[in-house]
Order: sequence, then C-alpha cells, then structure tokens
Amino acid sequence: MTIPVSLIEEAINWRRQLHAQPELGYQEHQTSRMVAERLRAFGLQVHVGLAGTGVVGTLENGPGPVIGLRADMDALPITELGNPPHKSQNPGVMHACGHDGHTAILLATAKLLSETRRFSGTLHFVFQPAEENLGGARKMVEDGLFTLFPMDAIYGLHNWPGLPLGSLAVNSGAMMASLDSFEIILTGKSCHAAMPESGADPIVTAAELIMALQTIPARRLSPLASAVVSITQINGGEAINVIPEQVSLRGTVRCLQSEVRTKVRGLIDDFVTTLPLPFGVEGAISWYPGYPVTRNHPQPAQQVRDAAISALGAQAVHWEVNPSMASEDFACMLEVCPGAYFWVGADGATPSRPLHNAWYDFNDAVIEQGITIWQQLVEQLLPVRTA
Repeated sequence: MTIPVSLIEEAINWRRQLHAQPELGYQEHQTSRMVAERLRAFGLQVHVGLAGTGVVGTLENGPGPVIGLRADMDALPITELGNPPHKSQNPGVMHACGHDGHTAILLATAKLLSETRRFSGTLHFVFQPAEENLGGARKMVEDGLFTLFPMDAIYGLHNWPGLPLGSLAVNSGAMMASLDSFEIILTGKSCHAAMPESGADPIVTAAELIMALQTIPARRLSPLASAVVSITQINGGEAINVIPEQVSLRGTVRCLQSEVRTKVRGLIDDFVTTLPLPFGVEGAISWYPGYPVTRNHPQPAQQVRDAAISALGAQAVHWEVNPSMASEDFACMLEVCPGAYFWVGADGATPSRPLHNAWYDFNDAVIEQGITIWQQLVEQLLPVRTA
C-alpha cells in the first residue's frame, strides 16, 4: 500500500501553491477552479457551485456503498509571519489551519483511487468552502449536498498539532465542541467621569458581568459538564473624561453536550438581564447560533479506527481521547448523514505551531499519512466484489 513518491511530490506542490494563494470563506474562486480542473483531469464527474465555491467530484467503480470524503478549502484573515518559500501572496490572508494540506491530500487521494480502483462502489470527494466561522458545511447541506449525492456515510480529517506524526485520534462520540456567539449591549447613562453619581456606569457593570459569567462553568454546572464562556471583545467610551452611555461585549460559548449548551445559554440570558439592574443599567443580548457538537456516529468511527490500525499500527491509533473545545462545521454534515471526523498527527521532530497561529505552516509529511488513511478506509468500506 505504498503511495507513489511522484504523487506525494505532486501533492506537496499543490499544497504549497494553495498556501501561496489563500482565499477567505466563500471567496475560494481560484482554489475551486484548481480543484475542479484537477478532478476532471483524473476522469471524475465534477459538480461546482454548492455553497457558491464548493466542489464535488464523483468516482464510480461498480456496485457497492456510497461514501463521501470531505476537505475544507478556506483560509483565515491572518497576516503570515513566517517566511517559507511558499508564503502567502495575499496580504492579511493565510492558511493557518492546514486547509491547504487537507485539500491537497484529498486531491491526491482522488487521483490515486481513480488509477488503482481497488474498490467497488461510489466515492464523492467533497471540497467545502467557508469552514472558518461562516458555516460552509451547513450551506452545502442546504444547497442539496446529500440530496444530489446521497451517501451511506461521510468522513473528514484534520491535521492536529499536539499529536505526533504517524498517529491518529478518533472518538465514538464527541470530537469537537459546539459554537455559539453573542453580543451583549449594556446601556447606562453617560456623565462626567468626575461625577459618576449623576449617571449609570456601563463599564463597571461590564466588569462585574464578565466575572459573573465565569461562574457559570465553575459554579452553575456539574464538574463533569464541559463548557467554556469567553468574552473576546469589549467596546465602549469615546473620551477619557466621560462615562459612556453604552458598552458592548462579544464572546463565544463552547459545549460538548447539547443539554449543557441550552442551559448555559439560559444562564447567560439571566445574568445579562438581571445583574445590571442594581447599577441602573439595562442589559440586552443577541445570540448567533453557530455549529453543533461535532459528534461522530459509533460505527463509522469504529471503521476509521480499524482502517487506521491497518494503515498505521495499533500503537499509533488513539481511541476515545479528550475532545477539543474548539469547533468544526463538519458537525452540520454529521447531523444529517452518518459519519466520522478524526485528527491526524502533525508534530514531527519539532512540534508544529498551533492552529490559527501566524507562524503556522502545514507539515507536508502529513500528506502521505493522509492519503494512506483515506485509501485504506475506502478499500476497507468498499471491498472489491468477487464472483
């Protein structure tokens, strides 16, 4: 099951080309064209336009199950600080999460399987736009992904700093947390900073509210529940000698259990509407529901585990690991289609930079591992039929 060196080298070149020309969510026009052109050259049927810039390549090879393999394509609004030869040529945009690598891995897998065809069934290679906070997976589903391309299961991988190269982690349940964001508006009464008694200070109220919200995971939930409440933006005030009329707070909530997600939202609502009142301030909150929990289906997760053991060895496969409190919109696909999401180790001799770090660069050594795992999974799930 050795991957041809020429294919690995070609995939590395694709990856670096993508890294040098990163595009934000729903703006992946050049990336989408490149993916579609390659898939057509491999002899696949190609459908473009789902979620605007999404691409689906279909490879049929006889009767059998139908499965999907997914890669994300979008970059992040980050200025790259590293200086690789393939450094981003688009100011303020970079592939800081490895989606360039995921796309190259899936393209190479499509090419390999179109040539070897050691499977019986149908493969859909799903190249998704706008994973980073913009809900590209949900949009693809809404645009008819699983209606146009019915699948028995769909699978997704992500490179993972913190795991050693050559290893894989997968769970039978939750892999990543849900994501909801919010904006809180605290409205008081502006006044001279030297005479605070003549007004109602939303800044002091904001300080109290921020600390109070941290008691939700610490004191209002079971220690066995998983939740993170983070205030990430504070805006208010125009002059140094004026207490402002209004302050806005923005933040996120991450949870691993749906019932905890509902409870945390209710508790935040209560704090926002009641805590400001003794300060003479009014609180209001707007919610922006994001991604659900990325929850694997047990059987597909076990299939990933079995394939990884065959490809990498049992000692390299981590089963039922601690989920991440980060979020992933592949969850929206898993809500409507069975499947599994897993992490592929990214740390070589030198640990990888963290995801979303301005110095991050995808470890090209992951490419061979990713192709190998995809190939093993496909050939395991879609075995060649014998007479």
